[in-house]
Amino acid sequence: MASRQSENNAQEETSPLTTPNANIARIIPSLPLETRWPPFPLRRYANFWLPEVALKEGVPGVHSCFEPRPTDVFLASFPKSGTTWLKALAFATLKRSTHPPFDDDHPLRHCNPHDCVRFLELDFNQQKDELEALPSPRVLATHLPYSLLPGSITGDGERSGCRIVYVCREPKDVLVSSWLFTRKAAPACGVDARSFTIQEALELFCDGRCLGGPQWNHVLHYWKESVRRPDRVLFLRYEEVLIEPEAHVRKLANFMGCGFSEEEEERGVVSAIVELCSLGKLRDMEVNRNGSTLLGIKNESFFRKGVVGDWSKHMTQEMAQRLDKVVEDALQGTGFTFASTA
Repeated sequence: MASRQSENNAQEETSPLTTPNANIARIIPSLPLETRWPPFPLRRYANFWLPEVALKEGVPGVHSCFEPRPTDVFLASFPKSGTTWLKALAFATLKRSTHPPFDDDHPLRHCNPHDCVRFLELDFNQQKDELEALPSPRVLATHLPYSLLPGSITGDGERSGCRIVYVCREPKDVLVSSWLFTRKAAPACGVDARSFTIQEALELFCDGRCLGGPQWNHVLHYWKESVRRPDRVLFLRYEEVLIEPEAHVRKLANFMGCGFSEEEEERGVVSAIVELCSLGKLRDMEVNRNGSTLLGIKNESFFRKGVVGDWSKHMTQEMAQRLDKVVEDALQGTGFTFASTA
């Protein structure tokens, strides 16, 4: 109890209300540390557990140097919630005038979606010039909690802000996907995670001690903003996009300000985008079968089943009930539920 209290005190002393996000790096050693979820050490900042490396470089750089444009579109998500698929769908939709989905040389046919849509906070200092050189409209991605995005992006105060698309996924599927991805991708970071069990992952996930956690709070903040400002924040549920991908691509296009014309509808552009970006198609691309990201993580690691309910093959009912109860208690009185509305 004493250690948890001291951790909370340390957290209060280093909240964004008293410490500018651009100066996080100097107080990192004082932040609560978690090393049990490989491969990166996590630090608790602003009530979220974030990779130490992101707090050292990414977040400060984004807050001090990044200059958003009014036409920018940001794809936000908690890790392993449908990020790769959303990147593909948004990129293919927003850039279809330059890269028609029918083209044999479409970027998604020879580049991983993570190469087409960069994470804003990942190696920011190394890629800031590349981001600046991208033509408008830019589509970028982030795993940062809403509260840690710069006001120039969210539109706090007098600013208009940018468009943000958020995708959420049911917590049990997120947990299992995160656990399996960690075990597969950690070796690229020099860490052997084969002994990292689903039980260990569950314990940490339930306590919010995972990359970006607590997951339900990450989701809740974006959902609240989507309710408050639906013209600026589009909230998508992964499970619903799976059921009706074409309807959601149309919704995505309208939100991004590039709705489909009657001519495009007649030519089957929407269905062509959905087919191009299907997980099956992407998984079979040569670049995704044999290529790697800049971090050395194999592209194939980002493509698994992408189905709903796969958690049941890796978790017991008792484990599932425990996580469900944690999430239910955390969301009580918020008005939000992970249950699909479709």
